[in-house]
This record gives sequence, structure tokens and C-alpha cells, in this order.
Amino acid sequence: MSKPKTVYTCSECGGSSPRWMGQCPHCKAWNTLEETVAEAPATGKNRFQALAQSQPVATLSEIEAGDVARTPTGIEELDRVLGGGIVEGGVVLIGGDPGIGKSTLLLQAVDALSRQLPVLYVTGEESTAQVALRAQRLDLSGAAVRVLAEINLEKILATIAAERPAFCVIDSIQTVYSDQLSSAPGSVAQVRECAAQLTRTAKGGGCAMVLVGHVTKEGALAGPRVLEHIVDTVLYFEGDTHSSFRLVRAFKNRFGAVNEIGVFAMTERGLRGVSNPSAIFLSTHSEPVPGSCVLVTLEGTRPLLVEIQALVDAGGPSPRRLSVGLERDRLAMLLAVLHRHAGVACADQDVFVNAVGGVRISEPAADLAVLMAIQSSLRGKPLPRGFIAFGEVGLAGEVRPAPRGQERLKEAAKLGFSVAVVPKANAPKKPIEGLTIHPVERIDEAIALLRTLD
Repeated sequence: MSKPKTVYTCSECGGSSPRWMGQCPHCKAWNTLEETVAEAPATGKNRFQALAQSQPVATLSEIEAGDVARTPTGIEELDRVLGGGIVEGGVVLIGGDPGIGKSTLLLQAVDALSRQLPVLYVTGEESTAQVALRAQRLDLSGAAVRVLAEINLEKILATIAAERPAFCVIDSIQTVYSDQLSSAPGSVAQVRECAAQLTRTAKGGGCAMVLVGHVTKEGALAGPRVLEHIVDTVLYFEGDTHSSFRLVRAFKNRFGAVNEIGVFAMTERGLRGVSNPSAIFLSTHSEPVPGSCVLVTLEGTRPLLVEIQALVDAGGPSPRRLSVGLERDRLAMLLAVLHRHAGVACADQDVFVNAVGGVRISEPAADLAVLMAIQSSLRGKPLPRGFIAFGEVGLAGEVRPAPRGQERLKEAAKLGFSVAVVPKANAPKKPIEGLTIHPVERIDEAIALLRTLD
């Protein structure tokens, strides 16, 4: 037999090339071409159809716009990330490290939704007996949960047409394959085709669908990037498998806000929502310790209090800068600003910064709290009890305002914090009961203020 013809497919855009090249000729991405078996020309009915039903051209102002109807899943933290619940015909893609809890959370959601909707759980990685064993371990009744162990796309679509579920879970999209393609499950062509067919089925039948996706060793969703463009919502499971806490973060949501997070605790009975997540991101010190500063950060619509810890120690000829939960390049920039505009030198010191609880902080409003923690560790003196700080620090040494500063301050006051250093533009017009606020305009003012608060 002759060797089957192969082509090289881009994992980013899905484009193909007859030979390998370092750069994709379509999207210009480097080292993304993967060898796959060339597909035979399609015969008969064209399987590529629009994901949504075609409609006549209309004027935007004349189109009736209504709120999207949502069905709560029964898991409050998951509903928060989704924007209030599942949407009819909406497709959600959820990814995360192996063993992080994706299947556990979705099985709990399926069981909760089965009390009000017809549901279907399709597993391609486990047998039905293994799913039943997990449900028994999680103390789920599963009386109305329909389960299918199948990886053939055509059989899955036939089952969905017969069962007509209102909510369906596909675990996982990398295990599903279509008979119309000859490539192996998990390949770029199979993932792209199966996701498009399932999305078309969800949109056409009004079935809310959740696709579980594998992740690469870098933490990104495996498969073509077009997968994230097809779906309506993209969720990521974050957290350390050695810790009991998990974060579910929304990176894309056509029906709600992005950057929302849900906080869960892994227990013997599955994942349980954490009603007060600030408690897990704060250390319990009997007395204030040097190098610790509490930050009020925003995750979507939720203000969270996170403890920033810094350790400044004598370094060698090549001092280290290491950060966990924050950007390392931004830490190096902040140290340069601290030296240039506040006269605090750390050039010969090792600087380590950590965000407690495994949370990742990406917003620049953490700058001021990081510098306060570094200054506290360098001087060996703790910050006052009940101290918080937030604000962005610019290269010119200015302290810029953070969005929704009033909500941050009210959240801190509600949790018993009494002293706050904030940008001058975030200073409230009316005093907040129990909270002494010190507005600053520049980083040197904030460092000088610390010396007066001892």
C-alpha cells in the first residue's frame, strides 16, 4: 500500500500547508504546524453549515433585544462565573490541569440541574461504572441523570437527538472523533470539526452544552485556537492539586462579564463554594509581621482581600527577583521606581514576592501593596494592624487611581480593616466608618507615610 498523503496543519488558526515550515503561512505563528493525514474530498451533502440559522437583513435599531433567559445550576459560585446560570443554546468550554476537579464539578452541576431539566452526561474518558462510582462517592442521587460512554461523534449526535436534553456535558472534546475524518482523536482537524458539529447541534436544538478541554503543559487549552472562538464561554480551572482550594475563572463570556472568578474548596463530598473567599487569601498572624501587606483586588465584580508577602534578604553578586502570583517583569520595574523616586535601594538584595493562597493577580492596582510589603521587609518593621493598600504606580513615581475604589474600601471596612493607603483620586468624599484613609499622590509620599505610622 502507498503511504497515506500527509499535510501540516496549524494548531493556532487551523490552516494547512503541503510541507513543514517554521512559520505558518496563514497566521504567521511560529512552530505551530503539525503533521496530519490529508482528508479525502467530501462527497454528498456539504457538512459545513452556519452555526446559527440564517435570517434576513434587518436594521439594528428595529431588532427586538431581550434579556437572555438563564437557568441556575444550583452551584452559586459556578453561576457567578457563568453570569447567573446556563443559557439555552449556549456552549461553554472549560479547561484545567488533570485532576483539578473539572469532571467532579460538572457531575455535581448535572445532578443539580437534573431536578428541573433533562440532562445528558457523555463521557469519553471513563466507563459508566466509573461515573457511577464517582457519583456514589460524592453522595449524588443521579436518579434523573442520563449517562453515555461514547467517543463517536455521529453516535453522540444521534443520542442527543433521541434524548433531547436541555443540558449536555461532553467530557472531553479531545476524545471525540468523527467518521468523516481519518485523523486520530485529539488532532487539530478532529477537535475543530467535532466542536463545530456539537456547537451547531446546541444552537439548533437549544441545548446548553459544556465541552471539557485538555490543556497543554504551558497551561493553554489544547487544540486549535479556533476552538475558543467557536464557543460562547471559556472557563479555566486554576489551583494547586496539593491545595484544597480551586478557582474557576472566565476568560470569555458572550452572556456575562469576563474575569469573574468562583472559589471552591475540595472536600470529601466534592467541590463546595466558598462564601467568603477573602478568608483563604489572608494569613492568620497573631501579631503583624514584617513584609506583609493586604491588598484589595477586584476579580470581576467581586472585591477580594489578598495578602502580599515580601522577603528582602542579602543577595550575592547576582541578586534574584522572584514572584509567585504576580508578574516578575513588573516586580523588577517596581523596584527601579522605588529606588529612583523614593530612594530605597534593593540592587544588592534578593527580593521574593508571593500572593497568599495561590491566587494570580494581574491588575496593576497591586503595585502599591507590593512596594509597601517590600519596604516593610527591608526595614524589618511590620505594617500597622488592619493595614491595607492599593493603587497603580507609574514609572514617574505617581500613584494612579484604581477602578471602583469605593467598593474596595467598603469591603475592607466590612472585614475590620482600619488603616488604608490609597491613591488621592480614590479618596472618598464621605468618611467610611472605622477606616482611616491616607491618600497619596506619589510613591515617596507613601514611603514617608509608612515611617509615621510605626
